[in-house]
Amino acid sequence: MECEFPTINANMDEIKAIFEKTQTIAVVGLSPNPTKDSHRVAAYLQSVGFKIVPIYPKEDEILGEKVYRSLAEIPFKIDMIDIFRKPAAVMPIVEAAIQRGDIDTVWLQKGIVNNEAAKKAQEAGMKVVQNRCTMVDHKMLFGAQ
Repeated sequence: MECEFPTINANMDEIKAIFEKTQTIAVVGLSPNPTKDSHRVAAYLQSVGFKIVPIYPKEDEILGEKVYRSLAEIPFKIDMIDIFRKPAAVMPIVEAAIQRGDIDTVWLQKGIVNNEAAKKAQEAGMKVVQNRCTMVDHKMLFGAQ
C-alpha cells in the first residue's frame, strides 16, 4: 500500500476541542513494551489525566489498566480511539467504532493515514485526526507535563 496524504483531518482548533472534551481514550495496539511509541504516548496521556483503555491481543494489564481484545469488549463509553496499527488494519477498527455508536473521535497516529476509513468515520459523525501524535499535539497545546 502506498502512503496516503490525509484528505480528511482536524485543524488545531478542532484538536484542542477534542482534548478538552475527551476523558477516556482506547489505545488500539498499546504495546506492553515501554520502549514502543504506543506505550510512551499512552503513559503520557495517562499522566496528564486521561483514562487509558488498552486494546492488545495479549496481556491482562498494561499501565495498570485492564487490557481488552477489541472495542466491542469495553463495557463503558469511550470518547476517543487512538490507533497504533498499520493503515490496512484501520477500516475494521473504524467499523467497530461505528458499531459501538459512542465514540466521538478516531485518531490515527503519526505515519498512519487511511482516507477511506476516515471518510466512513466522519460520515458516521466522528471527528477524525490522521498522521498526528496525541502526545506531541497535547504538549504543544497544553504545555509539557
